[in-house]
Formats: sequence, structure tokens, C-alpha cells
Amino acid sequence: MTVRVIRPGLLTSVQDAGRYGFQKHGVIVSGVMDPLAHRLANMLVGNEELAATLEMTLRGPTLEFQEDALISICGGDLSPTVAGVSVPLWKPILLRKGSVLDFGQCRTGTRAYLAIAGGWNVPLVMNSRSTYLRAGIGGHEGRALRTGDELQAGELTGLGGRIAMRLSIQSGGTSFVASEWGIAKEMLPSYSSEPLIRVMRGNQYEWFTADSHNAFFSEPYRVTPQSDRMGYRLDGPKLELTEQSELISEAVAFGTVQVPAEGNPIVLLADRQTTGGYPKIAQIATVDLPLMAQSKPGDWIRFAEISREEAEWLWMLRESEIRQLKMGILLKNA
Repeated sequence: MTVRVIRPGLLTSVQDAGRYGFQKHGVIVSGVMDPLAHRLANMLVGNEELAATLEMTLRGPTLEFQEDALISICGGDLSPTVAGVSVPLWKPILLRKGSVLDFGQCRTGTRAYLAIAGGWNVPLVMNSRSTYLRAGIGGHEGRALRTGDELQAGELTGLGGRIAMRLSIQSGGTSFVASEWGIAKEMLPSYSSEPLIRVMRGNQYEWFTADSHNAFFSEPYRVTPQSDRMGYRLDGPKLELTEQSELISEAVAFGTVQVPAEGNPIVLLADRQTTGGYPKIAQIATVDLPLMAQSKPGDWIRFAEISREEAEWLWMLRESEIRQLKMGILLKNA
């Protein structure tokens, strides 16, 4: 099944859960910025959770579907439409052959994820289909999509086929049909232009002054335009060390908050480097990574401290909800 790119959008690339196992060789993980939206989009079309999706940033593409296709769109609201009719988020959607899916104004969030039943079939590079833009590897020819590109979808799973069949019966003569069921509102992330991000203390937290500790947890930080998939640069109260110390580079993770000499924090994200030599004041809890990733330049970030035990409990609670959702989708389409 072929999908043709009529217009590529601002930054649209193929991403999956990431390229693991190669950081010791200096190869970054990459992958999706919002892991939750990516996983839910795949689940809605019967894919494995880690299958490749299209990550669309701020302004999405225009895509022509040359065969019937089961899709879902999760994450930020980039105003998707087909033939001028709004397409809902967080639900399975059956598009008819010849349908053109278009995206418009960004209403909430920053990134949306387009899953297609069978996943986007691009070559595996080091066990991942993710695009690492700086190195030019993975995804579709190692780059963001361009006008005229053609993408292929993989084979539907049994679950995906059953969802598509049920929607096909309901579709009538319309260009698309949306399922009556989808992700419950209670499970949807609270994307905001002023998110509260929960963090744990970083490895070098004690290196910073008491005033810096107070400022970090009491004052907002603005996401600057000098931000990308590698990291968000924040502007706000300067963070200072009690004394200048040399730090041997050590491993960093998705959500590590490091502070260079000028005192403005940097939040490391999907395309982060493998190691970092700046002091780390905090580490974002896994459950709040989607809120961070859906922020855009000009948004204001606030940080709140939680313990590692609290972060683990929040993660386990969310994973329990995802397992229940997966079971519900299976039962709904048995």
C-alpha cells in the first residue's frame, strides 16, 4: 500500500521507539519525542506498540492514500482534515482509496503521530526504523519527508484487519469513517503551554547553590527558539554552582536536565548525545516526558520535585492503564 507525499509539512519523519544497543559506539538512540502518543497510535490500528509512525511537527504534511488505509492520529492537534472534514484524534480511522489527508493550524501540543496499520515499512538500520536527521540514517532515505516521496505500509496484523473490516462495513460512501470508540479522556495527556514537569534530583544536584535550588522549583523557564529534537534550551533564573568543579563526561538520558556554564538549563530529548559533561540538576520523570516533548518555543515550564519512588509508582500506574487499554481493544474487536 502506497502513500504519496503531496506536501511534507514543517518537519515530518519516520520514527519508532529508538535505536538501542549502540550508544557504546557513539550512536544516539533517537526515536519518537512523545513515546505515549506513539504507542497509543499504534495500539489503535492493531500494530505492535513500537512500530514506526510518522512524527509531524507544528505543521503536518498533505498525504494521498492510494489504497484503503487504517490509520490513527495521536498527540498534538494539528487540525487534520479529509476533503475539508475534521478527522478526530485518538481513534481508529478508515481512509478510502484516493483520500487526501491534510493538516492545518497547530491547536495544542507540538507533535502529532500518524500510525498506519502494518507500520511504515522503511529499512531497518541497526534494528530501528527511526530517522537520525543529523547523521542521515534510518527512516526514509535518512531524512525528513519531501514532496513526491512515496511511503509503503507493512502487512496488517489480524487485529488491524478486524478493526478495518468493522469500519469498512460502517463507511457507506464517505471518504473516511472514524470508530465510535477511542482513548478515554481520563487517559489523555494534559498538553499545555504552561506544563508542570515532575523531576527527580540529578547526580550533581548538591553542586548547585541553595538559591539555585529554590529558583529551579519556584520560577518558570521559557522554551527558547534554540530548541530541537536534541534538546530544549530554557531561559529563566540562572543556576549557579557553589564552586567550579570539573566533571568527567557520564551517561545522559531522555529528560536529563543539564546546566552549562552560563546557567541556563538544557533538557536533553530524543536526539540527545550519548554522554554529557555538564552538571545535571534534575531528571524528568518518565511519565512527564510527553508533556515536555509537546512544548514549543515560547511555552513556559515549571518544575516540581518528586522522589524516585514516586516516579516509579507513576510509571507503573500508567503502564497498568496501557495494559488495560490493550486488553479493551482486543475484547472490542474479538
